[in-house]
Amino acid sequence: MRSPPRRRLAGRVLALALLAVLGRFPAAAGEAPLIGRVQHVADGDTLTIKTDGARYRIRLHEIDAPEHRQPGSREARAALAGKVEGKYVRVEVETVDDYGRTVGKVWLGNRDINRELVREGHAWAYRRYLQDDSLLADERAARQAGRGLWAAPDPVPPWQWRQTARAGKRPKGDVAPGRCAIKGNINRRGDRIYHRPGDPNYDETRIDMARGERWFCSAAEAERAGWRRPR
Repeated sequence: MRSPPRRRLAGRVLALALLAVLGRFPAAAGEAPLIGRVQHVADGDTLTIKTDGARYRIRLHEIDAPEHRQPGSREARAALAGKVEGKYVRVEVETVDDYGRTVGKVWLGNRDINRELVREGHAWAYRRYLQDDSLLADERAARQAGRGLWAAPDPVPPWQWRQTARAGKRPKGDVAPGRCAIKGNINRRGDRIYHRPGDPNYDETRIDMARGERWFCSAAEAERAGWRRPR
C-alpha cells in the first residue's frame, strides 16, 4: 500500500534533516564510520549506540576516564551522558578490543566528544594508546584551570588505579581460589568469555558468581564449559 502524500513528505523532510546533521561530521579515515543513536552511557569513556538494527558498545579512543568507584567517575559519566545520550553520533572506528567493543572517536556534529571530555577535566589523555599529542595540551590546560577532576589535589590516573588492583587490593569476591586463576566472565550481551592472567583487561575483569560467572583452572576446562577466548 502506498503511503499517503503527507506521510511521504514528512518522511522525506525527516530524512533530509538527518542527512543535513550527519553531513557535518568529519569523514572517517581508513575505516567505515558507524552512525547511530546513543542508547546508553556506561561510564565516562564507554557508551552503546544502535544503528541499522545492530548495537555497538563504543570505547572512546585515546582517553581514559575514572573507573567505577574511583573519584570523578560519576561526574565523568554524567558529562558524557549530557552530551550524547539519545542523540545521533558518528564513530570513527580505530579497532575492536578484546571485549568486542568498538574503539573510536565519537563526533556529535562537528564536536569531538573525546577531546571535550579531556578539555573539561573529565578524562585523561590515555598515554598508552595516544596518537594525537595535542590531547596532552588539552589535559594540561584543564589541569591548570582546575576543571573537573583537576579540582582535587593529585587525582590518580585510571591506569594507576588499575595497577593498585593488580597489587592485590581487589574486592574479596575477585580473589582467585587457589591456582584456578582464569576468569569466566559474562558480558552484557551474554557472551561467555574467559580471561587468563596476562591477557589484556584481565585485571579489570570482575567475577560475580551470583550472575553465573566463575573461575577455571585451565583454558580447556573453560572451553568445555562453553566459554571462549577474547577476540
